[in-house]
Amino acid sequence: MKIAFICTGNSARSQMAEGYAKHFANLYKLNIEVYSAGSNPASSINPLAIKVMAEEGIDLSSQRPKSFQEIPFDQINIVITLCGDAKETCPYVPAQKREHWGLPDPAKAEGTEEERLKIFRKVRDEIKEKVKKLILSLKNP
Repeated sequence: MKIAFICTGNSARSQMAEGYAKHFANLYKLNIEVYSAGSNPASSINPLAIKVMAEEGIDLSSQRPKSFQEIPFDQINIVITLCGDAKETCPYVPAQKREHWGLPDPAKAEGTEEERLKIFRKVRDEIKEKVKKLILSLKNP
């Protein structure tokens, strides 16, 4: 089973989703390969995404934003898009299943670092619940 999480910059939402999917696949001992990519990849992962995932015990610091060309789309079973722009620019993928999770971009949050962290945590928690539900559905089809 191969899953790809897609968004625009591959610097926050799709990276957090990839981190959680790998975590839950390992926790439930499922043989799942997880990828993430962006239609216009950023130069680095958003440091606040790294920080809020570290709070959950998931290390994104060695991850990097990836382009669509780096994903074996011909082998992907499930494609999840996480933002409107990626939904429009995502290449056609003959996946068994496609879903769109319309989540706000936490990187666009303004304010103090603490205010921005609060928004990142909210999006992180939404992603966590959606990814956990997805992985559990694969464990118990």
